[in-house]
Amino acid sequence: MASDACYTVIHHDDSTEQMSVQDFRNALEKGSEDVKIETMKKVLATMLNGDPMPQLLMHVIRFVMPSKNKQLKKLLHFYWEICPKTNPDGKLKQEMLLVCNAIRNDLQHPNEYIRGSTLRFLCKMREPELLEPMIPLCRTCLEHRHSYVRKNAVFAIHSIYKHSDYLIPDAPQLIYAFLQAEADMTCKRNAFAMLSNTAQDLAVDYLVANFSNVPGWDELLQLAAIELIRKDCRSDSGYKAQYIRCIFELLTASSHSVKYEAATTLMSLTHNPAAVKAVASCYIDLIVKESDNNVKLIVLDRLDDLRAKHEKVLDDLVMDILRVLNSPDIDVRRKALKIVLDMVSTRNVQDVVSFLKKELSKTIDQEYERNTEYRQLLIQSIHAIAIRYSEVAASVVHTLMEFLTDSNNPSAVDVISFVREVVEKFPQLRAGILERLLETLSGDVKSGKVYRGGLWIVGEYCEGVEGIEQAWKSIREALGEVPILASEQHQLEESQEENEGEEATPAVTGAAARRILPDGTYATESAFTTKQNGAVHTKAAGERPPLRSLILNGDFFLGTVLASTLTKLVLRYAGVQSNEEAVNAKRAEAMLIMTSVIRVGQSSFVASPIDEDAYDRIMSCLHSLETMGQDPVPKHVYLEDTKKAFAKQVLAEEKRQADQRAKDNAAVATQADDVIAFRQFSRRAEDGPDEYELDLTRATGVTDAKDDLISKLSRVVQLTGFSDPVYAEAYVNVHQYDILLDVLIVNQTADTLQNLAIEFATLGDLKLVERPGQHTLAPHSFHSIKANIKVSSTETGVIFGNIVYDGPGTAESNCVVLSDIHIDIMDYIHPAYCTEAQFRSMWTEFEWENKVNVNTNITDLREYLNHIMKSTNMSCLTPESQLSGDCGFLSANMYAQSIFGEDSLANLSIEKVEENAPITGHIRIRSKTQGIALSLGDKITLAQKITA
Repeated sequence: MASDACYTVIHHDDSTEQMSVQDFRNALEKGSEDVKIETMKKVLATMLNGDPMPQLLMHVIRFVMPSKNKQLKKLLHFYWEICPKTNPDGKLKQEMLLVCNAIRNDLQHPNEYIRGSTLRFLCKMREPELLEPMIPLCRTCLEHRHSYVRKNAVFAIHSIYKHSDYLIPDAPQLIYAFLQAEADMTCKRNAFAMLSNTAQDLAVDYLVANFSNVPGWDELLQLAAIELIRKDCRSDSGYKAQYIRCIFELLTASSHSVKYEAATTLMSLTHNPAAVKAVASCYIDLIVKESDNNVKLIVLDRLDDLRAKHEKVLDDLVMDILRVLNSPDIDVRRKALKIVLDMVSTRNVQDVVSFLKKELSKTIDQEYERNTEYRQLLIQSIHAIAIRYSEVAASVVHTLMEFLTDSNNPSAVDVISFVREVVEKFPQLRAGILERLLETLSGDVKSGKVYRGGLWIVGEYCEGVEGIEQAWKSIREALGEVPILASEQHQLEESQEENEGEEATPAVTGAAARRILPDGTYATESAFTTKQNGAVHTKAAGERPPLRSLILNGDFFLGTVLASTLTKLVLRYAGVQSNEEAVNAKRAEAMLIMTSVIRVGQSSFVASPIDEDAYDRIMSCLHSLETMGQDPVPKHVYLEDTKKAFAKQVLAEEKRQADQRAKDNAAVATQADDVIAFRQFSRRAEDGPDEYELDLTRATGVTDAKDDLISKLSRVVQLTGFSDPVYAEAYVNVHQYDILLDVLIVNQTADTLQNLAIEFATLGDLKLVERPGQHTLAPHSFHSIKANIKVSSTETGVIFGNIVYDGPGTAESNCVVLSDIHIDIMDYIHPAYCTEAQFRSMWTEFEWENKVNVNTNITDLREYLNHIMKSTNMSCLTPESQLSGDCGFLSANMYAQSIFGEDSLANLSIEKVEENAPITGHIRIRSKTQGIALSLGDKITLAQKITA
């Protein structure tokens, strides 16, 4: 019957030659045991593909059923499972009486494996006429000496009672008596599970009578007990207090599965703070001890949900959660730190920061997996905590500043951004930070980004005569001798003279070449190692001062920041220094340094010449110093506006984070107009599924809010034309990593179509899981076929194929080509957020770029931005304050992430010259893989215009 479940799937190779019914008969009648085994496999495969072959029934009974071969008996059980057992009138075939007798003999067989497998086979039988003679033997098997037979006898009785309870009405009482007398844990688990599903009151009675023995039960039996507790508590059981005590004891079980189920069940029974803490401790213990990283991530999600529902209750456990950082997996560490950051409070902030500082120091001394990424993660976490809690900022800022000279560029950049924010928010810490920063900048800083941030801090926050002079001294030490060009030329000339002198010196050979070193050892001396006293050599790149080296390597953006910093220091020095000569000296020295940077940038001593933007910026700083005291505008811009802009940026970021937290906390779990379900007023059969069943349905996408009728109709794709002999359409259901195609096939002819099959193929990172089988369609009938496709990356995929069938009176197969099904990339992309520094880092790192020119009928810049965001599921990273106002130009950064963790970046640059002129510009898309960049570009191209 079509409603029967299929228990057995056997691979069938179509490339082999198909056997006729007579060939099957001959093989079963005259073949050896091995030939019969291979023949039965082919028979089963043929029957599963739609041909029942009733002509073979008697041959199987006569020539296969008497065999004692165990493999053949197993195949025979598969055959009895799927072969037609009734006549067209619904009555049992006479031949099945012989089968019934053979099964009875197997149930009395002295071999326990044959008995057990036969009992297992009975679980798949649904015909009462076949099952009724087996019941006495099943009862007898409950008392068999071997546990394998007893546990399968429980399964068989359960299946018979479930589908035909009138055949064995006393099954619950029988199993209850068996459960009380049984000693084997597997048998007890099967019996207990049967009672839980068929006679819950008896299972509860057994559990209540054995509460004290539950901690010593086997893992499977404990899991069955937890499931019963979960079910019984839905009906307001009077044993709830005892259940809670029992679950508390199972939180310390040796099995990780039992601990997890017990913790999850306890939260459905009570929300007492003590229970919440016990469950959280159990989760933490599981995360620490479990070796599978996927399990760690799942339990961390559970722990995060628990923290969100019971805020402040788990604050005492924050140090226990930090134990999870011992895990080598970076994803586990990242998720654990995210939970910790949400749990930090004034009571535990000192302990948390101390622990993170120790972990940070370990990244220097020890080698971790993805060590640099873990270090950056720790620095970002300390940054977030220190900004929220001023009392720890002073203790961590100097520790983090040790990493400014780190060769890992992202970590050092994170530190300088942290220092910049601390200096702005906590004025009492500025003096100490500036002193330490100046020492670091004159040292071995390797990153131009770090130098730019440090120079900006010095220019904005160095105040007073002494502070400015100290900053000036540090900058001069980091820059070296000026003018830079003249100094480099002088060193080059002296180096050339030295080389000429060395070439003129004769080589030292023989005994004169041997010298005695201070430690008493000998060394060989030659013309290549002899140095003239007082000779000056050209300094190598590693010997130059750090700031000078970066400028000579072509970092003229750093040169512009240096010029701006010197301008700010001179303007501020003029306001606090009454000595005009000292002010003019600083002013002249700053102008000399700026001129020197421009000159060396136009020479051959640099890796790349100075660009026009840097040249213009340095010249504007020179002009500001030239007109100092005549025009008050530059002084106001340099000394006030830039600091105000940064303070405004810090406040905007704080406001964004506060708004995000408020949005998360204010999420409405239940809408005001939702239907209230009163369980007491519902009939037993209408009781909704418990939370675990709901979790399962959510996981399969059944309860997705998008799955309404209109949404489903919009996902139906027509595959063939209405005039084709076979009409086909498919409902495309995309759910995370799977695509389910539900194809409806309609036979529009007056003929029977045989061997009809759909052949699918895919383009892109799509994989067909299994090929749909062959079917026979009656005239004007229809059939539904499902196909499952796995997705492995975010890329626009194409599914294509055809329908092949055999028509009446034709020797060749007919073929209908299907329309292509394009899988929308938007089903895998969702909006996400990242910081500006992360966006810039990824933008530099990603190698694939796709540039899309703007061609739209939209006339408003903001409307076009919103339309692109909606069409691509991307979020806008540019703050609203920077987009507000009426302007003819708009630039915005957008970001999205796929369910596979792939990042997608986009930059929108558009302008509108006149009121009625069209929007012009382009969108640049970057990603790590080519597929995302191209697919997003195609999506934007198709969605640019709004149809009327």
